Amino acid sequence: NSVWVSTDHDEIEKVAKQFGAQVHRRSPEVSQDSSTSLEAIREFLNHHHEVDIVGNIQATSPCLHPSDLIKVADLIQKEGFDSVFSVVRRHQFRWSEVKKGENKMTEPQNLNPAKRYRRQDWPGELYENGSFYFAKRHLIEKGYLQGGKMAYYEMRAEHSVDIDIDIDWPIAEQRVLSFGYFGKEPLKEVKLLVCSIDGCLTNGRIYVTEDQKEMVSYDYRDLVGIDLLKKRGIQVRLISDRDCSKTLSAMQLGCIAKVSATNKLQVLEGWQKDIGLSWKEVAYLGNEESDVECLKKAGMSGVPADACAVAQKAAGYICKSSGGCGAIREFAEHIFLLLEKVNSARKQ
Repeated sequence: NSVWVSTDHDEIEKVAKQFGAQVHRRSPEVSQDSSTSLEAIREFLNHHHEVDIVGNIQATSPCLHPSDLIKVADLIQKEGFDSVFSVVRRHQFRWSEVKKGENKMTEPQNLNPAKRYRRQDWPGELYENGSFYFAKRHLIEKGYLQGGKMAYYEMRAEHSVDIDIDIDWPIAEQRVLSFGYFGKEPLKEVKLLVCSIDGCLTNGRIYVTEDQKEMVSYDYRDLVGIDLLKKRGIQVRLISDRDCSKTLSAMQLGCIAKVSATNKLQVLEGWQKDIGLSWKEVAYLGNEESDVECLKKAGMSGVPADACAVAQKAAGYICKSSGGCGAIREFAEHIFLLLEKVNSARKQ
């Protein structure tokens, strides 16, 4: 019936409201590092007596789909369960832990080593994946998120992403691109990539010779990335707010370019309209304040790792590579993953 974000952070509140959520301002008492989700939910309920059922959706599980939540709500509202939580099926053999200094052997927990199952012959086990916990008010008021008449909801493995430590981030990013939920609007293929020259195609440095000639450096991997994009039918265009036409001519990239662009967004809008594309079909790679509005408009947006802070904030994807050091190639791979998602959706 309503979607709420519980936070004590001004910026999170602003973003939540931009996307249509209502905001509950957490008190300092339940905003500590040691605070639990249950404490925050109980505080919320104290302010919202009209709420009978709470679906606690974990922000660390970014592959959750609305269809799963609808089915879970039905389990509580129509089938009479008091609490429902998400699980995923794992095929992992467990062994007892032997702590350092203990003089004993490890023991199998869920297998017979003499008769090991093949993965395809073993049904596996159910593990909580932390995606969501639904519970009725009376349980939560007693201090439980799981209790009463309980049920689990088994999620698909590809949707079960749980971010706990830093190494989980790149895994989650790839999984979201392949299996994430992208809203009701149909996905569109990227048909145009516009790339800022200085700081993306190059590292932003300009070398000046004794005879006052300018030189820049670029990464061959980025040229390969541009070539791969073209082979996939994606146009690549370049833009710069300075006059670097001689440099572009020397590179022989074969891309349409606009230099001395005082208003990059105006140029981008002109290209978008001339080609007849929706914004979802346009990707943009930038790195400076002059790129921010373009990053916000484009359906896919990225910045190199060394982009300025405001550009990073506006972008949907931050490359691990710096400008002039493979960022275009990396962003191209990011686009290809999205295209795989589009093709997969069409087949379904």
